[in-house]
Amino acid sequence: MIAWLKQLKASFGASFIWLICLIYFTQGFRSFVWTAVSYQLKDRLKLSPSASQFVSSIAFFPWSIKPLYGILSDCIPIKGRKRIPYLVIATVLSLLPWLVLGLNATLRNSTWHLMIFLTVQNLGSAMADVVVDAMIAEAVRFERAAFAGDLQTISWLAMALGGICGSLLGGFALTNLQIDTIFLLFSILPAIQLLSCGLVEENSVDSNNSRSSQVVNGNSIQDEDNSLGKKSDIGNLRRKKSQKNRKQKAVVPSESKIPEKVNSLALSLFHSLKAAAYSLCHAFKQPIILRPMTWFFLAHVTVPNLSTIMFYYQTELLNLDASFLGTVRVVGWFSLMLGTFIYNRYLKTMKLRRILMWAHIGLSILTLLDIVLVSRMNVAFGISDKIMVLCGSALADAVNQFKFMPFLILSGKLCPPGIEGTLFALFMSINNLGSTLGAFMGAGLASILNISSGSFDNLLVGIVIQVLCTFIPIAFLFLIPKEATGISA
Repeated sequence: MIAWLKQLKASFGASFIWLICLIYFTQGFRSFVWTAVSYQLKDRLKLSPSASQFVSSIAFFPWSIKPLYGILSDCIPIKGRKRIPYLVIATVLSLLPWLVLGLNATLRNSTWHLMIFLTVQNLGSAMADVVVDAMIAEAVRFERAAFAGDLQTISWLAMALGGICGSLLGGFALTNLQIDTIFLLFSILPAIQLLSCGLVEENSVDSNNSRSSQVVNGNSIQDEDNSLGKKSDIGNLRRKKSQKNRKQKAVVPSESKIPEKVNSLALSLFHSLKAAAYSLCHAFKQPIILRPMTWFFLAHVTVPNLSTIMFYYQTELLNLDASFLGTVRVVGWFSLMLGTFIYNRYLKTMKLRRILMWAHIGLSILTLLDIVLVSRMNVAFGISDKIMVLCGSALADAVNQFKFMPFLILSGKLCPPGIEGTLFALFMSINNLGSTLGAFMGAGLASILNISSGSFDNLLVGIVIQVLCTFIPIAFLFLIPKEATGISA
């Protein structure tokens, strides 16, 4: 393990590996602070389950427009650099909201202000995620292509480690610290990330062009100065007034080049954005890409997400504390890792249609555990609520990974050369947008059924509807390529 890390450091540089690990660790460690956000919405702001889920869905919307960040960083360099400046901007957007919310109780206790700051924070996190993915793609493409899998592995390990640490410490922090202190403590990570951005050097994308253009412009200016000098010598033989006129004429052409240069730069940026958007749309409209992505979108939209409602039920009616829920999330992270191992070891040769079908059947069966929990049947059989929640969450996270791995495989296989990063960001945005809309569906269902804090009489009906909806995506599996497997899609 140590030798492997040393090899990566030698290939890409210690500062680059440190920045990659830090960003992914921070992404996973977000569970530390978002647990506090959940309790802030529930206990301090007294929001209903549907309102709380609505606020969370709005706050996570920036993850649904990730291609926009990719196109901007690809087509509009800042001072000749395409990645580090955007990473700095993203880190600042991730840092400031936690500082403001931690220091200002008025903003923290206002629903609208809290939602706005959380949305800005997610904007920074999503932008950082896109930029760091692009940095990894560029590093393996231009420097060490053989280490592509190693960089992905170390990034996933860093995120999993962050998720485990964040989940363990999040519950402990809620028990022993104030929420404002938790916000301020979490801001330490993006602050370190901001300082680390200065350790990584990035080559200027237009250094050669600017150098050549400076030579050309320098020659032209020098030639003009020589010609103007000759004319001024002739003018000196006549009168001083004509000399002043000639000097003014010499200044005008050089100043007139400034707006021309600005207009040319703006025009080139516009054409770059237009070309990137056209390539993205042209690639996405192809049936081989559009049909599978439509299925993954429908798989989220057609199944209402009741996770926030279940969080209220578990904390208010079952009286499960924050420390236990943090332990549940830790088990969930280990289940994700176990699901990835099982998929890579045993399911890679299976048809993706079959994997996705059994994944949804498994999710519907696991949702029945929520029915058992809400109907209190587990008490009749002497099974504690904690065991039901722990097993249900762990198994659901593992099965969801069986569904997410085919998505990653298809996304990687379907990306055409040249726009891999931006198109993959689009695929991830579709997946995130579907999850957001599924959360909206869950909030709407809770509102229709009059499920609110302290009133969970119709929660059982909502879960039954969720189970039935889980079978809907199975009817659209014809959108997935018939012969696609985990090895060749």
